[in-house]
Amino acid sequence: MSHTPFFNSEIFTWFILPLLIFIARIFDVAIGTIRVILLSRNTKFLAPLLGFFEVLIWLLAIGQIMQNLTNVACYIAYAGGFAMGNFVGICIENKLAMGMLIIRIITTKDAYKLIDFLKSSGYGITSIDAQGIRGRVNIIYTIIKRKDTQNVVAIIKKFNPKAFFSIEDIRMVSEGIFPLTKPHPKRIYRSPFRLHRKGK
Repeated sequence: MSHTPFFNSEIFTWFILPLLIFIARIFDVAIGTIRVILLSRNTKFLAPLLGFFEVLIWLLAIGQIMQNLTNVACYIAYAGGFAMGNFVGICIENKLAMGMLIIRIITTKDAYKLIDFLKSSGYGITSIDAQGIRGRVNIIYTIIKRKDTQNVVAIIKKFNPKAFFSIEDIRMVSEGIFPLTKPHPKRIYRSPFRLHRKGK
């Protein structure tokens, strides 16, 4: 009685191998997504290390594809792993919340309460009086860590719900001050960064 080797069996060819390719692609694309983000953050040492593992895993996956050119399941697993890898990479980046952001707030309403609350919460701000199409406006700038975004947006909506604001990534920041105390978990927590401001 002859036995078919496991690696040549239909279970391995049509199920286990495509599953391994799918998982490999998730890892390699997710690593690649994080690597690109780290490059944009000017991380010189971790990004090349991730690039090494990204290419190594990709070579293993594409090698199996080339050895099984007639296996349609491998193609589907390869493409599906690529799509899922992008999703996983974005989710990981959102969880890590790496980098700094600048928030620009433009409001026609009296912004003194908003400014005072941002200051008292530890956020560095720069406020400028300007002229808009409908009259005088206040332009407020603050630089924060990415993980503080939801809290700052909540503060803006609390004091000036109709204010216009935009959020942009920052590659590098200097002259920053980081508070030593950790925020209370039940309160709107403090920003870890304060701008060096020239005036109000």
